[in-house]
Amino acid sequence: MASTQIGLVGLGKMGGNMRERLRNAGLTVVGYDRNPEVSDVPSLVDLVDRLDGPRAVWVMVPAGGATQHVIDQLATLLKPGDLVIDGGNSRWTDDEKHAKQLHARGIGFVDAGVSGGVWGLKNGYALMVGGDKEHVDRLKPVFDALKPEGPYGYVHAGKVGAGHFAKMVHNGIEYAMMQAYAEGWELLEKVDSVDNVREVFRSWQEGTVIRSWLLDLAVNALDDDEHLEKLRGFAEDSGEGRWTVEAAIDNAVPLPAITASLFARFASRQDDSPQMKMVAALRNQFGGHAVESKKG
Repeated sequence: MASTQIGLVGLGKMGGNMRERLRNAGLTVVGYDRNPEVSDVPSLVDLVDRLDGPRAVWVMVPAGGATQHVIDQLATLLKPGDLVIDGGNSRWTDDEKHAKQLHARGIGFVDAGVSGGVWGLKNGYALMVGGDKEHVDRLKPVFDALKPEGPYGYVHAGKVGAGHFAKMVHNGIEYAMMQAYAEGWELLEKVDSVDNVREVFRSWQEGTVIRSWLLDLAVNALDDDEHLEKLRGFAEDSGEGRWTVEAAIDNAVPLPAITASLFARFASRQDDSPQMKMVAALRNQFGGHAVESKKG
């Protein structure tokens, strides 16, 4: 039976927007968050009680300990035949552990890599999903509501763990693309002959092979702060870049560009890197990630 109602745990920047997009598509969503101002119910117990069986609960909390804590609670609250979906940025090896833990209680598990950031409410979310076909098929109304309009933006990537593995590789590629734009921007800013770097970037938005949404966001960032003088050249890494490089080592796959882009972020923590100003600006533009301002 297809799921037209869903529980959603975690109503932060992405989870809150996902709840709204699902409701706009006509689905029933019961959301729980530790912040009572945004939560629909006072507790996870109440969320489960509000859902009809067989239940489906989407977990949208930070990877690691927070996700494990919610999985542990749901394992005791849900019934055989219910489903848990992890839509956070969990490592794919954790998915395998969570699936085994829930399977022991007759509860299904699906992992969903989600991309779209703060723009997902309007544009839809790219979804990379892993799990058994019967579980994924049950969630089709949910995936259809979240994905962008049109034929693309959703894939059943494979078995449990495949969704987050695909999202991890996506983020590794994202690291390298941002680094390339950042290096090009720094070089243009450095030479005396180019005196309108922002408009050079803007000129690339049409008719060039490097046009992309990231390029559009770079122009947005330069419109806000033409020389990125307000930003400190410091960029965090959220984990997926490291995991991508580790997976490459485990599988003997050379990833020089992605690896170099990860190391460049490490270097940004030692100096006020001009390149990392652009990377920080891009992360803020597409994902609402925090930036560090210069102290002045």
